[in-house]
Amino acid sequence: MFWNTVFFVALGLSQVLALPAQPEYVPVDYIENVIQAEVEADPSSSRILSGWEAYPGQHPHQVALRMVNAAGDVSSCGGSVVHRGWVLTAAHCTALRVTLVIRAGVTHLTRPDYISESTVWFNHPTYNDNLPGLVQPNDIAIVELRQPITFNHLVQPIRLQSSADSFRNYDGQTVIASGFGRTWTLGATPETLNWVYLRGVANPTCFRTFGSIITDNAICAQFYNVTSQSTCQGDSGGPLVHVDAEGVPILIGVTSFVAGGDWGCHSGLPAGFIRTGPFHSWLTQITGLDFENLDEEEETTEAPTTTEDPMTTEAPTTTETPTTTEAPTTTEAPDSNESGEDTTEAPEEDSSDEKDSSESEDCELSELLKKLEVKVSVKVKLNKYKRKH
Repeated sequence: MFWNTVFFVALGLSQVLALPAQPEYVPVDYIENVIQAEVEADPSSSRILSGWEAYPGQHPHQVALRMVNAAGDVSSCGGSVVHRGWVLTAAHCTALRVTLVIRAGVTHLTRPDYISESTVWFNHPTYNDNLPGLVQPNDIAIVELRQPITFNHLVQPIRLQSSADSFRNYDGQTVIASGFGRTWTLGATPETLNWVYLRGVANPTCFRTFGSIITDNAICAQFYNVTSQSTCQGDSGGPLVHVDAEGVPILIGVTSFVAGGDWGCHSGLPAGFIRTGPFHSWLTQITGLDFENLDEEEETTEAPTTTEDPMTTEAPTTTETPTTTEAPTTTEAPDSNESGEDTTEAPEEDSSDEKDSSESEDCELSELLKKLEVKVSVKVKLNKYKRKH
């Protein structure tokens, strides 16, 4: 009996001692660094991943970035238009770069609605720019555009996650990722925008996978219904979007990292994003804009650029009706000339009645000509506007 007790106590101690001091977390890495692991894991699959090509105007906030470093090396990232003068992206996309080329209103890279260059951006102050290869918290940056964007159906800003929703749990909710990342492992970077559905993952669940890199400012999402659905190389900095109950798309995350090591994009493990809601005060400090109430500011800033809009609203009321009624009045123009000839013949008749009638006709003609001049001038102005517009 004594030896049996000793045996079980020793066995229990050995099991306790064998327990790991802490869980073994899956390593994380930036998407750009995991391609080789993907080849070993699944050499045949990929896509933004397993998503669909976008149609023009489907994701009007999406931008494509081409970054150049001091050595002249070029790489790609994504981003989101958050204001006519600003684009949000990941800090590891801009760290140690010397210039950026921004394409907006772009579904196909060769046909952007807007293209410009920038050398001004701001990485979050807690991000170490000298370690861009190391996955860090607060991997977020904002880029100032040299030329403001003119909004249309192809390019529009996206609303940021509110500060009230900064730490909202999106577990199980449908979200959308998009980008120009590779559509197959080690394949060519696509020229067409791709997008995919993902499902939100609660932060505690994601923490059990990745560990301390999952701070309150992070958010995770994984495949929707196909294991390979995820972000991949070239998608960094791009948007993670949740459509709210009113149907408004909200930018809740900036694409940051995926599972590293032997896992990669196709692992089925969550991808990591940086929440936008916690950074309102910093963004306001940098830009001077209140992103919580940006709609009102956009209306005031758009007023000067849409000074011609009142004319477009007047066009139906002043051009449509006169043009339909002007057809007979323009045909009356030759009649006015004939009336003019009658007035030259009037003195030869020596008839006071005819003089009186001709004088009254002159008055009517002058009134008619004035009206015609007004209508013609309005029509000319509106025609000029139409050509300009």
